[in-house]
Amino acid sequence: MYGFFSLILLINLWSFNPGGKTKSMKEETQNIITVEIITDRGNIILELYPDRAPLTVYNFVRYVKEDYYDGLIFHRVVKNFVIQGGGFQPGLVYKEPFFDPVVNEAANSELSNLRGTIAMARTSDPNSATSQFFINTCDNDRLDWDKCSDRYGYCVFGKVTEGMYVVDEIENLPVKTVGPYENVPTVDVMIEDIIIHEDM
Repeated sequence: MYGFFSLILLINLWSFNPGGKTKSMKEETQNIITVEIITDRGNIILELYPDRAPLTVYNFVRYVKEDYYDGLIFHRVVKNFVIQGGGFQPGLVYKEPFFDPVVNEAANSELSNLRGTIAMARTSDPNSATSQFFINTCDNDRLDWDKCSDRYGYCVFGKVTEGMYVVDEIENLPVKTVGPYENVPTVDVMIEDIIIHEDM
């Protein structure tokens, strides 16, 4: 768990954007956190960028450290769009978030929703993201802060570095509608664990 001074550092990083220049993930990143999503379909390794979206990364990491994601499913799979998880148990049993919503940092991080990136899911309220996340399975720049109709967008905070074939396999599963929920995989895709390999 992060201490007070670590949180202050994160907040300072969040507010720092020299010259207002557009950032890309190809630029050098001082701090990278490597996490591994262990699923029953294979493992997905991601880099997270706390210097681009510090509050978002901090939020995700503390859910991981609390073992919140263990036993949840990828509950929404839309071909040529996203796979989404982090909020439901098998049987579409909703799991209450542990923490308050995080501030939307999409405009500050300026990272684009490209194929293989991970971003926070939210409601129509731009600042409503809690535990749910999605991985883009194609370039979805219409979700970016500068193209999204609400001008807030969806905050990217990392990208897949290994295991994109697992994402593609999940994306191509058959889906069904269950009550109000569309694009639900016909078989559960379990998140067995998320491991932090490199921490701040």
